[in-house]
Amino acid sequence: MKIPLSATISRGHSPWGDLVFAAHDAGLLGIWFDGQKHQPDFSRHHHAVHPIATVAQRQLDAYFAGELAEFDVPLDLSSGTEFQQSVWRALLGVPHGLTISYGALSTRVGKPSAVRAVAGAVGRNPVTVIVPCHRIIGSNGALTGYAGSLHRKVALLELETRKH
Repeated sequence: MKIPLSATISRGHSPWGDLVFAAHDAGLLGIWFDGQKHQPDFSRHHHAVHPIATVAQRQLDAYFAGELAEFDVPLDLSSGTEFQQSVWRALLGVPHGLTISYGALSTRVGKPSAVRAVAGAVGRNPVTVIVPCHRIIGSNGALTGYAGSLHRKVALLELETRKH
């Protein structure tokens, strides 16, 4: 995954740890739990607060408080391959509070026999939480892998199913 050097990198927060945001004027390029698997190296990027990252943090705060289910921050998913981008767009169609299997997601992207490739693209989702890869589970209902760590996946799913 290539995050353009023109991207601005900033830090944020969540109930489960610090976040790193990458944004530019075309949209939000990524959000990672600091140190999570597949987080790019940002040592050569400009570090400041980008207005789109500020909007994303505000929406995440509302989501974490149980006050927001749908995000509308502009996204730029162009850092992935065409296939990865198709998987990430399909993730956006998984409703808040629901889960689907990797197999079902593979069918949604028109590649029913490419479950492993789809799982790989899910694992490299650059926009954690907002592009809801945490909603994808194993075919037997198991909470398999999450680049941001399994305890965060559990917490996000519990947050989405909690009654307020």
